[in-house]
Amino acid sequence: MSPTTTSATEPATRTRRLVPALLVAAALVAVWQLYVSVSGIRPQVLPSPVRVVEQGWAHRSVIAGHAWATLQVTFVGFAVSLTLAWALAIAVDFSPWLRRAFVPLFVVSQTLPIVAVAPLMIIWFGFGLLPKILVVTLVTFFPVAIGLIEGFAAADREAGSLLRSMGASRWQQFRYVRLPAALPRFFTALRIGITYAVVGAVFAEYVGASSGLGIFMSTQKNSFRTDLVLAAVVVTAVLSLVLYALTYLAERLIAPWALGRSPR
Repeated sequence: MSPTTTSATEPATRTRRLVPALLVAAALVAVWQLYVSVSGIRPQVLPSPVRVVEQGWAHRSVIAGHAWATLQVTFVGFAVSLTLAWALAIAVDFSPWLRRAFVPLFVVSQTLPIVAVAPLMIIWFGFGLLPKILVVTLVTFFPVAIGLIEGFAAADREAGSLLRSMGASRWQQFRYVRLPAALPRFFTALRIGITYAVVGAVFAEYVGASSGLGIFMSTQKNSFRTDLVLAAVVVTAVLSLVLYALTYLAERLIAPWALGRSPR
């Protein structure tokens, strides 16, 4: 099969893979709607999917404004996380001492409960953008950094030895062997990190913020508007899925050769 034919069949293959998930989701929504209709449960406790969609659409401008605030926190926090992860992962790859010093600290950072850390960030840095960025960075840094470190370490040793025998510098070995080898793992970690970023941003806003989906959910919960809370949850899920899908586009643009090698 030619590369052109393979590229043409990839979208259809991915669409077929989504069919089972879409069918299960549709079945769950149908059961939800049926249960609400039959049981007569109050909307304050469990609104129907139809009501969630109707109220979400009715308040779409307000929800969109809060969603944009959440996206800003997500993008800035994740950008900081990526910058730190790349810088430290490269430093660790060049220095075995730094690997022994930093990797255990990376692991320890993931033992800190975000439920406890997020309120502390608000106490220390107020209700501005900084504490939310720090929460997103803390949540997403570990998977990206470890993905890069393991990716660099998984490079072909024979290829590195060949370049070294030809007089290549340490940086040239990194550029031509270790960096390409790390990209499949990096994009896998990127997909994990970007979904964590949205959740981290929403949670940080939930603890304390003036705008964002997290504070919107908190306000609507206190007003017993469960339908709007669920509408915001749906928007959060959609944002996560869209950002997750965009990582595949980024991978295709930056490292198309890595698509077939990324762990699935």
